[in-house]
Amino acid sequence: MAAAVLVPLCSVRGRPALLFTLRSRRLGGPHSGDVSFPGGRRDPADGDAVATALRETREELGVTLENRSVWGQLRLLPDRQGQMVAPVVANLGPLEDLTLTPNPDEVEEVFTLPLAHLLREENQGYTHFRTAAGYGYTLPVFLNGPHKVWGLTAIVTELTLELLAPDRYRRKTHVPARGPSARPQGSSA
Repeated sequence: MAAAVLVPLCSVRGRPALLFTLRSRRLGGPHSGDVSFPGGRRDPADGDAVATALRETREELGVTLENRSVWGQLRLLPDRQGQMVAPVVANLGPLEDLTLTPNPDEVEEVFTLPLAHLLREENQGYTHFRTAAGYGYTLPVFLNGPHKVWGLTAIVTELTLELLAPDRYRRKTHVPARGPSARPQGSSA
């Protein structure tokens, strides 16, 4: 595992939601200005994915979470460079009870999307990609919020919704088990 992200469940005025960040444009690079979950590369001092996700959340949002806030870890997912990322699901509790102090060097904005919004079909979309080798794949996109949620963050959001609301959300995409160079076996997603 090269990196970890925290999937922050919270409530806003009693409504369950997910908390997202808009990465600072000061960062530069391919993820600048993207919607993301708090997270980043594993440090040698991090004991595991949970430690990485909690440390990165503290650095990016200024909030310290205890291990008891962690619900568990989703399966490892490859990022665009093929590095494996561990999504760690945690409950922040009521957002009104938290004091977030986003690090402006890393976070441009913090926003939430209610689970009810994410579960509405009119707020769900898909982007189709083709690689030079001709392999096509489809990724989820969540729309109609303050920012479009796409890429790895949308994949993690989709897996989280499938876990939290299996009777209301069914994943419509195939999540690759290996890095981006993985070849499809059988029919494509």
